[in-house]
Amino acid sequence: MSLDKEALSELRKDAGERTGRYETRNTARRRRWIVVAAAVVLAAAAWLLFGREGAVEVETATAQTPPAAGSAAVLNASGYVVARRMATVSAKVTGRVTEVAFEEGSAVEAGQVLARLDDSTVRAAYEVARRQLDVARLDLKEVEVRLAEAIRSHDRLRALKDDNLVSASALDAAEAEAEALQARLEAARGAVAVAESGRRLREQDLDDLVIRAPFAGVVVSKDAQPGEMVSPISAGGGYTRTGIATLVDMGSREIEVDVNEAYINRVAERQRAEAVLDAYPDWKIPARVIAIVPTADRQKATVRVRISIDELDPRILPDMGVKVRFFDDRRAGDAAAAVAAVPGAAVLESDGAAWVWRVDDGRARRTSVAAGRESDGTREILQGLAVGDVVVVGPPESLRDGDRVRHADAR
Repeated sequence: MSLDKEALSELRKDAGERTGRYETRNTARRRRWIVVAAAVVLAAAAWLLFGREGAVEVETATAQTPPAAGSAAVLNASGYVVARRMATVSAKVTGRVTEVAFEEGSAVEAGQVLARLDDSTVRAAYEVARRQLDVARLDLKEVEVRLAEAIRSHDRLRALKDDNLVSASALDAAEAEAEALQARLEAARGAVAVAESGRRLREQDLDDLVIRAPFAGVVVSKDAQPGEMVSPISAGGGYTRTGIATLVDMGSREIEVDVNEAYINRVAERQRAEAVLDAYPDWKIPARVIAIVPTADRQKATVRVRISIDELDPRILPDMGVKVRFFDDRRAGDAAAAVAAVPGAAVLESDGAAWVWRVDDGRARRTSVAAGRESDGTREILQGLAVGDVVVVGPPESLRDGDRVRHADAR
């Protein structure tokens, strides 16, 4: 069977025309995509060249979660831990130390013996006084016996005188003897009292050589050793100790801070505070104001404030450095009502109204807000903003509602 050459030629022509039409459509499609891409590039370039140049450069900040109720400090101050009861324990008399019964860090009770001084001389004097008292008591007993005999003799002579068996002079002599012995009895009683006082005085001298703790506490310093001389006053050319130990009542620990007199109006008695020791910066210690010392330091322009520690802890040591934050509980309600917090410079006020410039899709929008108190450069927002909103900080006076803005420093 022979092929129709003309029909075959027509088929080849139709296939070539279809291929040409297909290539023409692909070329047109590629051209359209090229035109669209070029338009996008030109639009982006135009925004970069013209739109960005027209944006106002501003500093921005993000609204943060407001501080917890009552946790915003109205004042910060620094000071030290002190002990209200702290004493350098010394002897009442000068003497040589023979025994020391403590070490640094020892806890002692009130009246506990801390040290003893040499008592050899005083004890000898005490023995003399004790024996003198014994002699005085024996003299008193002798006089009492003689007086009793004189009284009996006088009574016998009086009975004999009534019977005219003795003379009146004998009776008078017996009466004089009894009266003399009565006087000697009073003198002997006085001598016994004097001897008793002397014995007690020597006994007190012995007790003065025993150094006891004046109150319960902890020994923080051991200032004398056995063999050293101690005295209540400085003597001996600097070779005599004036103290045995330094004792601290750990239950009397508190905090003292110096507050600048310009801010003392922010502090009141019983005000809540929070202390942070320099040694433990992550440990927040609840505290409360005890009193404001009613005097100012004219050289430093400060006023001293005493602060109690709610819960004493062994880690809190006298003379430790501490930082204290004072809280105003009267403002706790405002803090609880706050919904956000922004830098104080972001809030503008005029005629009793407050507003901020909120950034929305790259444009500044004037937004009315209800502003709360300001503390440490942060302003509380009671209404009008939410946490996460971006606001303009320190906006320029030329800024208008709807102006395009460029973030200079987002925080």
